[in-house]
Amino acid sequence: MVDAPALGMVDAPESAVSCRVSALVVFVLGVLAVAPGFALSGGATEALRRAIDRVVHILADQTLRGAPHAPERRAAIHDVMAAIIDFPDAARRALGVHWQGRTEKERDEFVGLFRELVSYSYIVTMEGYSGQTIAFVGESERDDTVIVLTRMQGRQGPPVPIDYRMHERNGRWLVYDVVVEGVSLVSNYRDQFNSIVRTTSYAELVTRMRTRVAELKGGVRPVALTDIRVVDPLAGDSR
Repeated sequence: MVDAPALGMVDAPESAVSCRVSALVVFVLGVLAVAPGFALSGGATEALRRAIDRVVHILADQTLRGAPHAPERRAAIHDVMAAIIDFPDAARRALGVHWQGRTEKERDEFVGLFRELVSYSYIVTMEGYSGQTIAFVGESERDDTVIVLTRMQGRQGPPVPIDYRMHERNGRWLVYDVVVEGVSLVSNYRDQFNSIVRTTSYAELVTRMRTRVAELKGGVRPVALTDIRVVDPLAGDSR
């Protein structure tokens, strides 16, 4: 395995790197492959299934294969993610206590950067997909949240539990967090963002996010999923 890259911003606490599969990677796997033969229910699970079907179709499209078609392929996957993820809500949760002190202009800018950071981190990782599957195992409800319960099965080892937290907004079911073996994607971002703001400034956080998005859009090489221990979305290419 490749060790987790240095954050380049703050040191990650030991508890933050204990999970062997990052939330980023697992969400990617969740929208790439579904174990066959499972009868999906309606509502939140069905919305997630439709997103999965769209991504599988994009990846299977021979006209979108290869480096020459990377911009089209990535744009198509980006559109799928925009339709299934509640980026404004996830961004607000990820920024945590620092959201309240932001102006409307700053909030809009942050949501846009967060959307691009998450989307392109996923997309780069998706291109290292190598056959893992996801089994849908049920749903549970908690207040206004439906948690879609899944298990990821790789080529080796036991299945990894992955829970998608979804809520209904304007008649649509949207993902606002992904939890992998008890580790929340949003919480992971919040810890990083909070540390950066407190040790430097909010402006520095925005600068680092903007820089990382530019790197991802500029053609960072795919990361092989089998080589990943933890992916740091704000770190540079670890290869």
